[in-house]
Parts: sequence; C-alpha cells; structure tokens
Amino acid sequence: MRVVRTAIFAAALWAVAHGAPIGAQSSAPFRWQGHVIAGNTLEIKGVNGNIAASGAAGGQVEVVAEKDARKSDPESVRIEVVEHGGGVTICAVYPTPDNADRPNECRPGDEGRMQVRDNDVNVKFTVRVPAGVRFIGRTVNGEVEAERLDGPVALRTVNGSATFSTSSYGEATTVNGSIRGDLGRADWSDTLKFDTVNGSIKLNLPAGLSTEVKARTVNGDISTEFPLTVVGRFSRKQLDGSIGGGGRTLELHTVNGGIALRQR
Repeated sequence: MRVVRTAIFAAALWAVAHGAPIGAQSSAPFRWQGHVIAGNTLEIKGVNGNIAASGAAGGQVEVVAEKDARKSDPESVRIEVVEHGGGVTICAVYPTPDNADRPNECRPGDEGRMQVRDNDVNVKFTVRVPAGVRFIGRTVNGEVEAERLDGPVALRTVNGSATFSTSSYGEATTVNGSIRGDLGRADWSDTLKFDTVNGSIKLNLPAGLSTEVKARTVNGDISTEFPLTVVGRFSRKQLDGSIGGGGRTLELHTVNGGIALRQR
C-alpha cells in the first residue's frame, strides 16, 4: 500500500511540475517538422488550449502538440497536417458530434469545420516559425501568443488574450481578453483590425507610422503618443484621424477597455 501511495504522490508531483491538472489523462506529444517557404503561411487551428509561437533559429517549422483531458480520451482528438499551395495548416480535429450535418475537417483559412460537444480534450501547441513566414494562430478557449517573429501575424481566439511581437506587422481578435501587439513595420496594405469586447488594446508601432485611425471604446479611454490630425469632433471614446500621411487603415474596437498607441 505504501508503494502504491508513493507512486500516486510522485505522479501528482510530475503533473503539477508539468502544468497538467491532477487526475488528467494525457498522451504522447505530437511532433512535426517541415519546410514553409518565406512568404507562405503556417497556420495553427485549435479549439481548447493555448497556442505559443516563437521564432525558429533555422529554416524548419517545428510544431509540438500536447493533449490532456479530465474526462475525454486524449486520443479521440487527432492532429492533422494539411500541406497546400499557400503553406501548411495544422489542426486539432475533434470527433464529429452526432447528428452533425457534415464532418469536422482540417482546411486552410476560414474553410473546414470544427464543432465540439462533450469533449474536454485540451491541446497546447508550441510552434517555431522561420523568418519570413506568415503565422496564423486560431483557437477558441485559450491564449494565443507569438513572440519575436519575423513575418506577418494574425491571431484569433474567443476566451483568452492575444499577444504578439514581430519585425513585420500583425492583427488580432478576441472576445474575452486583452490584445498586446509590437509591430516592427508599418507597410501593410488596406486595413489592420484589432477587436475585443472585454479587454484593452495596446500597440507599439514604428515612429514613422502613416495610417488612418478608427478607434472605438465604450468603457475606457483612447490615448496615443503619435501626432494625430482628428477628423470631426475629438472624443475620449471615439477617434477618427490621420497619423503621418495616412495611406492605410488601422481599426481598433473594444467595449470594456482602453486603447493605447505607443511609439517604439
């Protein structure tokens, strides 16, 4: 009996040390390495779990997916890799719920389908992104983080924060969480969007920024370190104006939180 209790106690200590909840089931990590050429996209699509990306030292993409759950079988969720003309999409594919009109599938961008019902498997993605590769990180219940990248970034979640830093530019969307972005370049075309409902938006932007700004908040303030020409009436809750010579658009929307634009 003492041996059994000792083993259980050791397992509990291991779970705590590795961030897994006591009583959780887990499976062997999924690992993938491959090549994505500069200018193409590496996309990670999850549902439950965090996504953490950082710059790769070399030219290889590295992806590790760790699965755990309290009730469901971690093996019920498969990790699927889809290589296509625009790059690589890697998804956590959950079992298709009964009576669904079509199966869950991993497809690039807004294509594909992912419905989850009565499955508590958590998939944590850790990603290394080579220089020049665009990174897209999508989840529903979890934080999305992309740090020290050298390519465009697009992050999306629902329940969690979105944070990134890149020598290029990026955008982010969440519902319940804050957005933090550090952009190294300001040469995007068209529009960059930053949207949340319950959270603040804070961006560090290049000193030579030129853009049209459209910022909205309900319960919060708007502040900027950039000289800005205001169009219409000035308001702490709503701002339309130009920084530099304009030429592109920066849209920022929140309900419960402030908006801050800072110079790098």
